[in-house]
Amino acid sequence: AENLHHEGQLHVSVAPASASTAALNEQARDIFTKLVNGMDYVGVLAVELFQCGDELLVNELAPRVHNSGHWSQAGSPTSQFENHLRAVLDLPLGLACNTGGEAAVSAMINIIGCDDHQMALLSVPGVHFHWYGKSVRQKRKMGHINVTASGYAELGSKLQKLSEYLSLAHFPCLADEASRLTSVS
Repeated sequence: AENLHHEGQLHVSVAPASASTAALNEQARDIFTKLVNGMDYVGVLAVELFQCGDELLVNELAPRVHNSGHWSQAGSPTSQFENHLRAVLDLPLGLACNTGGEAAVSAMINIIGCDDHQMALLSVPGVHFHWYGKSVRQKRKMGHINVTASGYAELGSKLQKLSEYLSLAHFPCLADEASRLTSVS
């Protein structure tokens, strides 16, 4: 996934990463394989990588399900939550990638420090709303929105439509990401 942060917090994840190449994907798989084999790790492990030119650098490890993988709830046949359980129960892992069709690409938008969303956002096809039921606090993750689409341009259009229902003050990256994605072929 490709992640967009604002003020140190994840705001939007897009899967698969629109700017990725076969070489970067292979490098990411190699890094991940070395990490999990070296730690004899079982379960979901989120690995945040920074791209510096043609090289990937590990920034953070999260040994658990992670909000950067929440897109998998709608955009993958098997979510990160189900695969975590399968792994720790020594069951076969399920497919955890975008599969094409209506879910060829997906995005996760974090709802941070606010509850000023409109449920009309569910009128946008492919939108799934997840609310955590927490009391509102600044910078607190209150929920997330998953969006699926058949391509990046369609995903960008759906994010643009969502921006009509969400406050720019609380979703400062959404309009720019929508615009960027509509230009990705």
